[in-house]
Amino acid sequence: MQEEAAAFLAAGLQAAPAVQAAPALQSAPAAAALPRIALVGVHGYGARHLDNLRRLEERQLARLVAVADPRPPADGTLDCSVQAFGTLEELLAAGTAPDVVILATPIQTHAPLALAAIAAGADVYVEKPPMASLAQFDEVLAAAGAAGRLVQVGFQSLGSEALPEIAALVESGVLGRIRGIGATGAWVRSVGYFKRSRWAGRRSLDGTDVVDGVATNALAHAVATGLRIAGAALSDDVVSVETDLYRAHTTESDDTSVIRVRTSAGRVLLCALTLCAAEQFPPSITVLGTLGKAEFFYTEDRLVLETADGITTRTFGRTDLLENLLAARAAGNGTADRTHDGGAAGLLSPLSAAGAYMTVLEAVRTAEPPREIPAGNIAWEGEGDDAHPVVHGIEAALQRAVLSQSTFAELGLPWARSDKAWSDKAGPDTARPEPACASLAVDGRPVAWLQDGSRIMPTSSPRPYLHPVTTLAGTVVSDHLPADHVWHLGAGVAIQDVAGVNFWGGRTYTRQAGGYVWRDDHGRIDITDMAGSPGALDQTLRWVGPDGTPVLSEQRRWRYDAVGPSLWKLSLDFELSPTGPEPVALGSPGSNGRENGGYGGFFWRLPPTNRALIRTAEAEGEDAVHGTVAPWLAWSGLFGAGESSEAGAEATLVFLASPQAPDPWFVRLSGYPGVGLSLAWGRPLLASRDNPVRRTVTVLVADGILSTADIEQLTESLGETT
Repeated sequence: MQEEAAAFLAAGLQAAPAVQAAPALQSAPAAAALPRIALVGVHGYGARHLDNLRRLEERQLARLVAVADPRPPADGTLDCSVQAFGTLEELLAAGTAPDVVILATPIQTHAPLALAAIAAGADVYVEKPPMASLAQFDEVLAAAGAAGRLVQVGFQSLGSEALPEIAALVESGVLGRIRGIGATGAWVRSVGYFKRSRWAGRRSLDGTDVVDGVATNALAHAVATGLRIAGAALSDDVVSVETDLYRAHTTESDDTSVIRVRTSAGRVLLCALTLCAAEQFPPSITVLGTLGKAEFFYTEDRLVLETADGITTRTFGRTDLLENLLAARAAGNGTADRTHDGGAAGLLSPLSAAGAYMTVLEAVRTAEPPREIPAGNIAWEGEGDDAHPVVHGIEAALQRAVLSQSTFAELGLPWARSDKAWSDKAGPDTARPEPACASLAVDGRPVAWLQDGSRIMPTSSPRPYLHPVTTLAGTVVSDHLPADHVWHLGAGVAIQDVAGVNFWGGRTYTRQAGGYVWRDDHGRIDITDMAGSPGALDQTLRWVGPDGTPVLSEQRRWRYDAVGPSLWKLSLDFELSPTGPEPVALGSPGSNGRENGGYGGFFWRLPPTNRALIRTAEAEGEDAVHGTVAPWLAWSGLFGAGESSEAGAEATLVFLASPQAPDPWFVRLSGYPGVGLSLAWGRPLLASRDNPVRRTVTVLVADGILSTADIEQLTESLGETT
């Protein structure tokens, strides 16, 4: 395929955002008046263009006059009137003078071939991705603008009639406030897929950028369609791009990645994509709103809308992009008719509207090479060229990433890195690491990591927390950003109602609604000061409302130490005071009318646990323990077991009640695994400057299963009985 690329390159690109699609073409009265089409690249995807050109010729909308490919088409593929050349250079030198040149060639050839076609006076249809770098994109865009030529990019999904419908849904408020947009693709690609050409799976080849990859080629439509739905077309519509790139195949390019795009309009698009799924599913773009969800399966033009009124599904039509280009030419009498903003009239996927996409591609191009996923996290299926890798748990990881708008690294997946490549307009090559993550170490062994919460999505009430927390043997006993409640964040402090501000995340329970509703009431908790000493970490925190007004100040102290070779102790002491002179009410769903829903205060989200046993000294089981007041609560079972009932490691967490007040235990197992001590079980609790709310919670983290007798003995010996 390198020879093919070289031959294509021996031949030697822009339009702007679409406004309205050009009217459909009417059949031409005579063959001489038909637009003359030249196709460069007749194999691979070029074969689809040949089929489409036959359809257009039958409708007398266009005429294929020439093809160029270093590998001649098979006998009988073309009509005898179609001339065949080895390169575009030969085609143009022969005086064929096509009106439109279609480029279905390797990625690295798009820019030079487009420039040659534009210089010859032709409009261009170029397959995705349009170019291999942002510099090439700018060059081709300038050339097309100067020559007055149209350039359509083959993002076929942008021809879907569902897109205006989605825009109308967002604009009308049917979905409520948009919380985030996610692009998800789970595809399967075999070893043979990357053997189809020398450029496949390459970031560069012989010093030339290729930028093949899951987001820049195979699932490029997911990114482009997500950007369109997010309202990002131009480069200036993108504020920043974060990349988290991995590979399971033995390639240079990424095949399993997250890309997070922040737009100038304040939207966030999270693209979670893989070519290493167990089975292939239709990719989709999901718009998450406070009143509903819209999921667009772009390969099927199918839109699924979920609101309080129910679920509806509609399938839409699609405008062929080559036909759209021909219609735009006809509307402008064959010239690049321009709108007042410099856009190409009628094009559905003009080159200029690919500026946002090219900004994403540039971030991938300039990012560090993708990390190799360790073999222990991959299962290979099939044989020979049909073999394909399956990344363990990748489908669930894609879902969690989209719902929480988090990267694989932020999710803490076992194969994901802890640093990320960033790009922004000020410096696309700038590497910006994750915020510093302090660790808590017992006898020199890290057992917990402090997350500052700065990357948490706004509707999850960003706040600092501990995760992962492990036993001394390394068993992880905390969880964060789970798909069921993406606002559950490890071990920390969270309250759903602080003078009407939600510092818990997710929906808010209100007495008026008699249920949970999405509101614009989410606050955040910032670390303003932090100091560490052996066995202790002190923090000063500020609880800030959605309007930026401080509501509470907090002094938080973590203490940690070994108790034995398989047991360590973690204590959290926190004190909440109003920032203003007036008392502040701390509430919960329970204090707002939800029966047995008094959560808020200290909360620990656990990972899935098999054979879980929840107990106090007097009761056993979720229902028996929930809402009770007891000196301690123990949670034991198999952690890290996955779907197996026998795998994993045994561990026990013993939560000790606060000595300051008889707060009830909040316990969940059947819906999700979590334990908390409730500050406001049935009525609000007032915090004032003279009487701040203070609680101390201690957790014993043990390898193995502790019996009730073990726990009683431990608490007595440690002096932790209350």
